[in-house]
Amino acid sequence: MEKLRRILFVEDEPDIAEVVADALSSEGFEVCVAINGRAALELLQTGIPFDSVITDVSMPDGVSGIDVAHEAARLNPAAKIIVASGHQLGHLPQLPERFEFIPKPYRLAGILHAIN
Repeated sequence: MEKLRRILFVEDEPDIAEVVADALSSEGFEVCVAINGRAALELLQTGIPFDSVITDVSMPDGVSGIDVAHEAARLNPAAKIIVASGHQLGHLPQLPERFEFIPKPYRLAGILHAIN
């Protein structure tokens, strides 16, 4: 039996978080949702191994998705790190090469392509 791949999905819009998490779950992933950057950092610091971390760039409460992505990469070097934004990539701070960028609005096919 194949092990479920675990995803940390960080999105501050509850409706979007629910729809995307449900879609990923239906594709066979185990999904943990964090509603902001602080909650994401807390989940990352528990030591739960995530295969992928998908985070919105713009977050409330002083911890951005970029902060989350860097911490996820530091704590879980094997994880696939995916950052999402409604802004064009050229309008964001330069991302490390190992980070994947996906545009918002989310498209399930785009998320699955980035994960795989």
